[in-house]
Amino acid sequence: MGMSVTISAAAAQDAEQILKLQFLCYQSEAELYGDYSMEPLTQTLDDLRAELGRGHALVARLGDEVIASVRGEVDADGTATIAKLIVHPRMRRHGLGGRLLDAIEAHFAGEPAARRFQLLTGHRSERNLRLYRSHGYAPVASRELGPKLTVITMEKDADAAGVPAARSAGTYVTSA
Repeated sequence: MGMSVTISAAAAQDAEQILKLQFLCYQSEAELYGDYSMEPLTQTLDDLRAELGRGHALVARLGDEVIASVRGEVDADGTATIAKLIVHPRMRRHGLGGRLLDAIEAHFAGEPAARRFQLLTGHRSERNLRLYRSHGYAPVASRELGPKLTVITMEKDADAAGVPAARSAGTYVTSA
């Protein structure tokens, strides 16, 4: 029997749990790139609260615990930038990352509708690259940030997303 996981819009009171989860989840990325000064590890609670206020965030909960999250925002050109898709290490490989990606895309399929989805990932982050490719994202650019890290920009057209707008609001219950 699977466990019940709910996906819903993040609330202001989720900020501290999201920040703690973010710090935990980005440890593996920091190790992979040998850089423990990356922004997700140094972001303050106030900065996170400001980020949440600018865009939209989703959380996946197991009971009261936030076990996964994603955030994003749409710019004036209709590009929905999706960021910081995180899943608790003990909950990985249950499809939560893909479910959150689908849910944030569905949210941005509403008004104002996104014309394209864009995200960034590191060149060595094979698990992330595989997930994003499996959801229709393709590399469109890369930028070297230092000797150990090249950031890959991936995009897909919103029309190609195939995400029903009806799922953009509310709570989703799923099994992991």
